[in-house]
Amino acid sequence: MKAVILAGGLGTRISEESQYKPKPMIEIGGMPILWHIMKEYSYYGINDFIICAGYKQFIIKEWFNNYFLYTSDVTFDFTHGKQIILHEQHSEPWRVTIVDTGDDTMTGGRIKRIQKYVGDEPFCMTYGDGVCDVDIRKLLEFHASHRKLATLTSVQQDQSKGVLNIGGDNAVKSFREKAIQDGALINAGYMVLEPGIFEYLTDDTCVFEQEPMERLAEDGQLMSYHHKGFWQCMDTLREKMQLEALWANGTAPWKVWD
Repeated sequence: MKAVILAGGLGTRISEESQYKPKPMIEIGGMPILWHIMKEYSYYGINDFIICAGYKQFIIKEWFNNYFLYTSDVTFDFTHGKQIILHEQHSEPWRVTIVDTGDDTMTGGRIKRIQKYVGDEPFCMTYGDGVCDVDIRKLLEFHASHRKLATLTSVQQDQSKGVLNIGGDNAVKSFREKAIQDGALINAGYMVLEPGIFEYLTDDTCVFEQEPMERLAEDGQLMSYHHKGFWQCMDTLREKMQLEALWANGTAPWKVWD
């Protein structure tokens, strides 16, 4: 199974750092938050990633190109020309496809653009700016049990995110965008999607969280996996520092790997 990660936005609310790099490349504990998300998926055996890049996408490509250098001890030997010797290599069992989905493309448009890389199979999808300790194995089992097109992970948060109306059978009855007064179940990402969702997507202007998800809900094809554990996005510098503190203290709930 593949995991698609949306990593192309501008991150304007954390412009202190995103003016220099894509938001998913902002570091927590010295590693990009994108890496943290991928490590969790890898823990559950998902190692094939498609990164929907956009804003400053070359930085993401360069980082992965140099990953061995970043994670290994290295000797640069200039005595006979230039020789690079890597020591204590820490490789990952990852296959990473980075796709330039455009600077201004909306979320639905980004997903539409990577259809050919996904193929005709279910896939995971999440945002490149939030970490979570959701049990992805149980999430996949839940998705397989209901045979709908889409499952999202819902969490209870007292902040303004996209709001869900969920029935007693865990079916998402309606979906609407955030409002300041909301403090309800919200969409935390960590979705599982069937290839049929591409029929709900149009072009680069398509916002996945608006018309496509509203239609999925109306068609009875959108389900909620309720997660009662940790989830935190990184929209602001304050939230970035909160995540940094958890990592520094050794209490980061999303670190399920050794």
